[in-house]
Amino acid sequence: MYLLSAGDVLGIYIENVLGSEEESPPVHFPEDGDDPPAVGFPIPIRDDGTISLPFVNDIYVEGKTLDEVDRLIENEYTVKQNILTLEDGQVSAKIIVTLIRKRQFRVLVVREEAGGVEDVSKRGRGDNIDLDAYENDVLHALNETGGMPGTDAKNEIVIYRGMFESGFHRDQILAQVAAGRDPCFCSPPIPEDPNVVRIPLRYHPSQPPRFDQEDIVLQTGDILMIESRDREKYYTGGALQGGEYLLPRDEDLDILGAIAKAGGFVGSAGAGVSSIGSGSGSPTVAAGKPPSQAIILRKLCNGGQMAIRVDLNRALVDPSQRILIQPEDTIIVQYTIIEELYNASLNLLQFNFLFNGFAGGGF
Repeated sequence: MYLLSAGDVLGIYIENVLGSEEESPPVHFPEDGDDPPAVGFPIPIRDDGTISLPFVNDIYVEGKTLDEVDRLIENEYTVKQNILTLEDGQVSAKIIVTLIRKRQFRVLVVREEAGGVEDVSKRGRGDNIDLDAYENDVLHALNETGGMPGTDAKNEIVIYRGMFESGFHRDQILAQVAAGRDPCFCSPPIPEDPNVVRIPLRYHPSQPPRFDQEDIVLQTGDILMIESRDREKYYTGGALQGGEYLLPRDEDLDILGAIAKAGGFVGSAGAGVSSIGSGSGSPTVAAGKPPSQAIILRKLCNGGQMAIRVDLNRALVDPSQRILIQPEDTIIVQYTIIEELYNASLNLLQFNFLFNGFAGGGF
């Protein structure tokens, strides 16, 4: 059921008041073809929710249906003003009320991700779009600007409805945060702004998102932002070939999965994490003991970092050892002293075997 409000344009025909019985009422065909044709003269609904018609007082139509407006107009011209009433009390003229144009809401959609619909580039794209009433929601805005967020988008859609009460208030809050910051600790959290709505694209089943229908309805002046997660990467080094890799958006990635994604073997031959790839980028299994120690270097919000040591052999059998990788983590895979001595001894044994084979004429 469509409820009228300011910005709607009605089509109203009142015989002998708006139009004469000798002339046919004007017909308006919608541009998109989805709505039926409208009949009557265009009458906009003003900001105060009223319409103005000849010979009668302003009529309040905010929140009314077309049928209710039809009855209000008939009552105004018959009971109150007695303009269209015959002697027997019947209405002497035909009244038609239709909807020519729905009210629209202009919103700005900014998209920084690149993935999504094929052949549609969205990176760095900003679009001002007009959404009809009852279609002014997040899903329609996404559909108008390239579809659902790509896999390289952050795990949330942000709707800005004003950004604090005013620019002065915002500057005051940021100044207080900066003044109260301890260099040894993280900055205090900025207070949540009720004018900012965050809609998660992924959440844990035990922590469902908290937002209602009004949160996803867009109004004129709203900004819908989909940010790219280009910085959500992790880095590798040490015995693992150096590189940078994008964290998956729709699943958690632990230390074993991160090593596998970077080209390392996990659990090869039951010995733990096997030999990490060669310089060509293709992992190969080598003789000897593979590296079983990893260090995760994790950045802290105060500019420092902490090192998390992981025993990869234990991580294979103990899920509690499988540390989840976070953005900006650096994974350094290392051999232990025993593994290095064992591999050095094995290489020396292989060298002696080959040398003695050549010296003895075995080849």
